[in-house]
Amino acid sequence: MSNHLQLQRDYKKGRVYMDLKKEIFVDIGILGGGPAGYVAAIRASQLGAKVALIEEKELGGVCLNVGCIPTKALLKSTDTISAIRRSKEFGINGYMENISWDIAVNRKNRIIKTLNMGVRQLLEAKKVTLLKGRGTALSDKIFSVQTAEGVVHVHCDKMILTTGASPLIPTINGINLNNVITSNEALNLDELPESIVIIGAGVIGIEFANMLCSAGVKVTVIELMDRILASEDSEAALELLKIMKRKGITFKLSASVTDIQKTDAGLAVSYTVGGKALNQPCKKVLVAVGRKLNIKPLQGLPLEVKKGVLIVNENMQTNIKGVYAAGDITGGKLLAHLAFMEGKVAAENAMGIKSKINDTAIPSCIYTNPEIASVGMTEDRARREGVVVKVGKFYFRNNGRALTLGEREGFVKVLADQNNIIIGGQIVGPHASELISELTLAITLKAKASVLADMIHPHPTLSEAIWEACGDVMGRAIHK
Repeated sequence: MSNHLQLQRDYKKGRVYMDLKKEIFVDIGILGGGPAGYVAAIRASQLGAKVALIEEKELGGVCLNVGCIPTKALLKSTDTISAIRRSKEFGINGYMENISWDIAVNRKNRIIKTLNMGVRQLLEAKKVTLLKGRGTALSDKIFSVQTAEGVVHVHCDKMILTTGASPLIPTINGINLNNVITSNEALNLDELPESIVIIGAGVIGIEFANMLCSAGVKVTVIELMDRILASEDSEAALELLKIMKRKGITFKLSASVTDIQKTDAGLAVSYTVGGKALNQPCKKVLVAVGRKLNIKPLQGLPLEVKKGVLIVNENMQTNIKGVYAAGDITGGKLLAHLAFMEGKVAAENAMGIKSKINDTAIPSCIYTNPEIASVGMTEDRARREGVVVKVGKFYFRNNGRALTLGEREGFVKVLADQNNIIIGGQIVGPHASELISELTLAITLKAKASVLADMIHPHPTLSEAIWEACGDVMGRAIHK
């Protein structure tokens, strides 16, 4: 009996195993172990599938290793720095001798390691076959995986593609100089620079600007557009811009970077504003202009790709029958929590369970201080699409809990349609990322603003700002 035939028989009997010199046979093969990939693997296993998960680097993808988790760990360190600097306000005479940034980075690394181990244990508990190596799709039924021990072929009935995204590097003279870094390197600095120029005022750039400024770094942000956070509600973005300027961050908007030069003192970024050439010296440059989708490992498949985005339908299926995709590679909002759900939906449809995502209730969060969180429709979008909305707003400066926390900046804004059904909401303020779930649930359930306005919220809490904003939609806010 051939070894290939023996493997097939073992597969049918449920004894899936890996022979590094041969082949693996599974029901579902998944390329990419990030949020979409590992969730898809777990869900498919829950539904009875034999699953192989291929990952070249570390489980958890960008989010766990060089994105969501590490940035939030370091933001906690800089939030602590800010709290110490404000301690007199709370009756405490605290002071800082120095900032040991390497200790903050080590703490971040421990958190990542703990979560990496947790993901691996979850997959092992579900009997998912893990392959560490570079995977490519040879056909709609076979992955080739280059492991440390040799090439492995993964044969699968169905595929789920979750190859994610990488930092986008623009074509700028000097972009490859030493001390020009991406967010990946910025998370592993041994020490903080005296100054930094951040190219890009999207989510990544703004979060790092907040983090580094709080740690005492002189920060300049250069942005091509005339505003920060172009995908967010303009009123919320403007509110955050004002707050960040008061913290000492310098913004150069409607500015185009022309080149980066090495100088005796470090680096200098040349840019133009309104036709005027300017120059900004700094010690480091952080490039944060966006991300590119990792399509290259999928070139063996005749997939439909438009503008670098892999096209899928509402069931996360590509144009090839039996081939699904999820996460950043499918474009749209590049959010880990959306990738979680897309991976789940892809796995369910691959296993014959009809499933789709409610795309009207996808929250997004920006972890600055204060935070920004948004869900559903924005007022800008409503105007563009001619949608008539009712807007309710409540400022945290009128919220008792916010004042006790010393966090008076920001507001809650709620949008409702003509029937008072909540269709959108934005929060700029303390713990916005936690508060947004109430509005996400309201949109998911198609609740009316009157329901939240009549719901008893505990006092004193930040959530009362949502109660008041919904009351404002109805024309009956109490403390406004």
